[in-house]
Amino acid sequence: WYVYIAESRYKHFYTGITTNPELRIVKHNSGGGSQMGREQGPFKLLYVSPEFPNKSLARTREAQIKGWTKEKKKKLISGEWK
Repeated sequence: WYVYIAESRYKHFYTGITTNPELRIVKHNSGGGSQMGREQGPFKLLYVSPEFPNKSLARTREAQIKGWTKEKKKKLISGEWK
């Protein structure tokens, strides 16, 4: 499992989990998945975490990142923050 951050055409960040980040972006961009994906696509994949051994750990990290400010997420994407 991976945590990913994608950017919408409106420059909003979307954070999610998946087993295949590239395929997930394709699904977002074809209207599949979340309501945000249908309304704000297309999306560009900006960040993919190291692999997590299970869905539970990926969800925990996803929730943590979702609570961060946009500036902190930008630092994660650029590699300044772990």
